[in-house]
Amino acid sequence: MAAAQGRLSDGAGGMDEAKDTEKDRREADTSPLPFRAAVEALRAARLRPQIEVEPTPPPKRLAPYSYALEAAVVDGDQDLADGRLVLLHDPAGHDAWRGTFRLVTLVRAELESEMAADPLLPEVCWSWLTGALQARGLTYGEPSGTVTRASSHYFGGLSARPAASQIEIRASWTPREGLGGVPDTAAHLASWCDLLAQVAGLPPAGPGDASVVTLPQRRGPQSR
Repeated sequence: MAAAQGRLSDGAGGMDEAKDTEKDRREADTSPLPFRAAVEALRAARLRPQIEVEPTPPPKRLAPYSYALEAAVVDGDQDLADGRLVLLHDPAGHDAWRGTFRLVTLVRAELESEMAADPLLPEVCWSWLTGALQARGLTYGEPSGTVTRASSHYFGGLSARPAASQIEIRASWTPREGLGGVPDTAAHLASWCDLLAQVAGLPPAGPGDASVVTLPQRRGPQSR
């Protein structure tokens, strides 16, 4: 599954990819038990069918141990939104995190220009993230991030393309650690997928879930 417009792929392939996979397996075998349990919970999580999720190479320099997922909200053969979620773990703890785990995310979707021009849009998008976590009763700390609006206008040989606007949410937070020092990563992943669904303009996942506020002026689906 390639992310929308291909911009989330790391591009490695062939023998290099095989070597990286083998290295990741060796590292997984020697990683701390809390990290292995947190990763296994991510792999076993059951998510709504419109969201396709698959592992992707994680960043190597942010923490001693890391695991990453790439996701797209899919409608037929079109992507409505895409994103990446990275789990970081430092057994020694991290002063800025105030914990041993950290979740880092990127979420983005195309918007109509009128919606992108709304001065309250950044605050609303940030509330979608915090609201998705709170709606599932999750406790977290040290949240930080940015909401970015970008517009593209095309000229010359590209002038036939309509102007495009995009919203991008970059954020990180520290999940509360439970028994054995393991956070409920499956629930955090589900909350993150709730955020993806909101940005994509999907209806609530189930009856009575009023936490989802759609984007009525989101741009049309993007071809995969």
